[in-house]
Amino acid sequence: MTHSPAPRPLFSSRTAQLPSSGLAEVFVLAARPDAVDLAIGTPGSPETSADLLEEAARALRSGRNQYEHPSGNLELRRRIAEMLSADTDPVTELTVTAGATEALYVALLSTVDPGDEVILFDPGFDQFAGTVALVGARPRYVPLHAPEWRHDPAELAAAFGPRTRAIVLNTPANPTGRVLTRQELAEIGELCERWNVTAISDEVYGAFVFDGHRHVSVADVPGLAERSVVVGSLSKSHAVSGWRVGFLRADRARTEVFQRVHQLTTLGTSAPLQVAAGQALGSVDLADAAAEMAVRRDLAQRIFSRLGMKFAPAEGGCYLFADIGPLVEEGQGSAAYVRSLFDATRVLLAPGTAFFAEPGRGERYVRVAFNKPLETLRAAERRLLDV
Repeated sequence: MTHSPAPRPLFSSRTAQLPSSGLAEVFVLAARPDAVDLAIGTPGSPETSADLLEEAARALRSGRNQYEHPSGNLELRRRIAEMLSADTDPVTELTVTAGATEALYVALLSTVDPGDEVILFDPGFDQFAGTVALVGARPRYVPLHAPEWRHDPAELAAAFGPRTRAIVLNTPANPTGRVLTRQELAEIGELCERWNVTAISDEVYGAFVFDGHRHVSVADVPGLAERSVVVGSLSKSHAVSGWRVGFLRADRARTEVFQRVHQLTTLGTSAPLQVAAGQALGSVDLADAAAEMAVRRDLAQRIFSRLGMKFAPAEGGCYLFADIGPLVEEGQGSAAYVRSLFDATRVLLAPGTAFFAEPGRGERYVRVAFNKPLETLRAAERRLLDV
């Protein structure tokens, strides 16, 4: 008598742990032609450089359409190294990736083992938790406290332990707009040194800081620099999110491992677009882009404060994280408020529930993306305030 094998699940256990997107309906609504989309962070500002576009066309026509060096086009890596505040060897300390998404995945896959703990701030970019789950690690959440969305140093210290392998930072932060200070980073560095933990810092919004705040990279902080990884991207700073050009900056030993893992994930990203960025990146004035973003930040803050929302001014990045408590009806949550506002005005925001480990903590909040053309923000102003 033969025995049938016990049924097995069709999918790996790590996929069962993947959180569902809290923004699924938002993406559907954003595709509607009548939507004024302030929910999704697809850049409408700054304007994509004409030089970048011309170099991309030139690279395509000249035949640069096959594989690039797996670690990235060398001229592009040199340009990225020039952009960074910390001295960086473009050959041994930089890897070009398929966007910051792959960069984060490669960094975590190379750093943690299944069952290890990774510290995440909460609220935070929802993709962080998903990537931690995908590599088989366990998130350990540290709450950020409204209205300024700062962490309690004691709560952060209590989150570190013998199973902690990494902490994921995001400065300037999505969705809160917080910029970590040098002192905060130094304190995080002391904890990382004490527990032998790697700090993986998503700094894709580093070009955009406001009101005298300064972006400080983990690679600039003594004691933290030696055990840090910078995740970067051209998507927001240069408005080429569809190009999928990101990068990892780390020491030589980590970079050697990252490059091996990267070769087994995507092998590389678009060759002609890397060539184009390598040729034209220096022509983009990031100071002008930051000034343009500040204008949009100020306009968005005026609109939504007049609407009745409460928030701390965004210190950096391209999002407001606003308290809608004064505006919601009894029992109405964030997603319901977003839908009712859209139905009434066609202005679309992102529900705050998408950014918390426990969605209930986000019922009073929405995220507003202000990296949009001024005409989009003014259209939102007219529809929301009837001006």
